[in-house]
Amino acid sequence: MYHQNMLHRNVKQLLQLVAFILCLTPHLLAAQAQDSLHIVQKKWNSKEIKKGITWHQGHFDNLFNSTQEINWVEIDLKKYRKNIHIAAEATTLKPTTSFAAEHNALVAINASFFDMKNGGSVDYLKVNGQQINTSKEGKPSDRANAVFSISKKGISIEQTNKVTVEESTAHSVMVAGPLLLESDTYVLLKNNPFNDNRHPRTAVALTKKGKLIFLVVDGRSNQANGMSLPELAKVFKWLGAQDAMNLDGGGSSTLFIKGATANGVVNYPSDNKKFDHEGQRKVANIIYVN
Repeated sequence: MYHQNMLHRNVKQLLQLVAFILCLTPHLLAAQAQDSLHIVQKKWNSKEIKKGITWHQGHFDNLFNSTQEINWVEIDLKKYRKNIHIAAEATTLKPTTSFAAEHNALVAINASFFDMKNGGSVDYLKVNGQQINTSKEGKPSDRANAVFSISKKGISIEQTNKVTVEESTAHSVMVAGPLLLESDTYVLLKNNPFNDNRHPRTAVALTKKGKLIFLVVDGRSNQANGMSLPELAKVFKWLGAQDAMNLDGGGSSTLFIKGATANGVVNYPSDNKKFDHEGQRKVANIIYVN
């Protein structure tokens, strides 16, 4: 009789849970539809940096039930495919703006995860045919399952494997991640604090229309809460991205546009705990266009 009562109780709890989920689902779908409209119909503050390169800025009071500040640059690869580069140091750290100035960058973002004590990327990195860093401990970090490559054929964002990394014929290869979108499809993300919690984010994507997107989401502020990676993936999807990957975020997240501000930083890096353009963190490498 005890086991029978327990069975009835468990079945009742299960039915209550199913009923709750069924009631909640329409609200979740409605909220997601509203969020997508916020992005798609947003009147972005847009400025043409150069013909084929456009900077978009937008503030949202209620996106994913949070406050968000997004800056992104759309680059036409038909015009600038040969102008996309990676700049890196093997053991030195410096601000994104310093890297940008040294390489006469027009637009730049911070890139892969790095060793904050010793400098250099913690994952595989090759620039202009020269291997700069290998993965620490001989294997990529758990989150590093994506690779950004620059070759004579063009730019690609793919899953990591021997063919796309160590054996790649591309002249520049950068491992980071996680991968967010692959061939217009969401990539399954692990449930962990790095993915699920809201942080400042830097990411890169390729669109169906042959554009490259540099995107930075600010965070750690009442004026910008940051995003989880599932939220970031949705934003890319709504912006028309086909392939997308996360880069190093948090205090590293920096978007530089030459001449746009006093120091060229257009987002609000969080490392100084102020909502201004001064809180850059020193990083190991950048992706840039000149």
